[in-house]
Amino acid sequence: MAALNLKAGMNNQSIYDNPDHELLRDQVAKFISREVEPHADAWEERGMVPRDVLRRMGQAGLLGLAFESQYGGADADAMTNLVFAEALSQSTFAGFIITVLVHTDMAGPHLHHAGTPAQKDRYLRKITAGEMICAVGITEPGAGSDVAGIRTTARRDGDDWVINGTKMFITNGVHADVYFVAAKTGTARHDMTMFIVDKGTPGFSVGRALKKTGWLSSDTAELIFDNVRIPAGNMLGEEGKGFYSVMKNFQTERIALGAMAVGHCQRALELTLDYVRQRQAFGGTLWDKQTIRQRLSMLDAKTRAARAFMYHCAWRVTQGHDIVQDVSMLKALTGELVNEVVQTCQQFHGGMGFIRETAIERLWRDARVLAIGGGATEVMLEEVAKRY
Repeated sequence: MAALNLKAGMNNQSIYDNPDHELLRDQVAKFISREVEPHADAWEERGMVPRDVLRRMGQAGLLGLAFESQYGGADADAMTNLVFAEALSQSTFAGFIITVLVHTDMAGPHLHHAGTPAQKDRYLRKITAGEMICAVGITEPGAGSDVAGIRTTARRDGDDWVINGTKMFITNGVHADVYFVAAKTGTARHDMTMFIVDKGTPGFSVGRALKKTGWLSSDTAELIFDNVRIPAGNMLGEEGKGFYSVMKNFQTERIALGAMAVGHCQRALELTLDYVRQRQAFGGTLWDKQTIRQRLSMLDAKTRAARAFMYHCAWRVTQGHDIVQDVSMLKALTGELVNEVVQTCQQFHGGMGFIRETAIERLWRDARVLAIGGGATEVMLEEVAKRY
């Protein structure tokens, strides 16, 4: 197999691009080539991305691009943030990708959008620098896409809040330093509030590290809150408004997951085009077979169309439009497409596609969750339908 080209699939520039985007793509590609690809097989075995790698990303200015410059960010818009997520997703190690994207696009934005100046002074600079890793605690054993169904509670006790409950499937859950946690603070279905919980707070523990089919270098955990007492100053945003904060942040999260899916499609197609042009069978290469050429061509067309829609969604964010329906479409579309693309590409690798530690087999395992996490396809389609 030829050496991987980490910029493949990204030369078809978006109409929304500018020179700064190309510089960012190049910077991310060089970081992945130097710091990730040579080492990430070992991270898969360890079940985590080393924190010094994330610190180096922070030192390179690659964590928290959308955060305020006064806290180490770049005041970047949604388009630049998408460019970063897509460039990051040119890695074939999705465990690394999701570790970063949870930090930058799924957990950190809660503090960026709702944090007080004092909270940002305490946490956001360290998050942007990669000195402090963050996670978001929303999902529970009985409440995934149904966010309003969470059962974790927080009650006011004098100058403190006391949190009780369990969270499940929390990315960065084992090794994070700070957690942004959703808890019910009233009896109404949507009455919840976000809180900042530091690792080491009495009563807060990691119940267990979860073993997964894919994303092996991403640590995923069950979190337990047993009378966790935190000061009132750790409430994040307005009391009772946490549900709406979560819903708002879902749009950023789902665009990032769409970028991850598109990146997987691009890499799978690149790897497979390389493979079928070399693989000899029945008197010629696999590329000589019409059905192979045509199926890969159609998958490339679908990927390019999804990518164009993804950039359109990010552009609409920069214009201040309501994008819930569009982003729900994007999440459903790309979550299903990546599984179609990667499974077909794996099929065309034959037996090699079923061998552990090959890039296409890893992409196949890692792609599956993209139709589930961040909003399952069926839930996303309901979000689309109810807005017609």
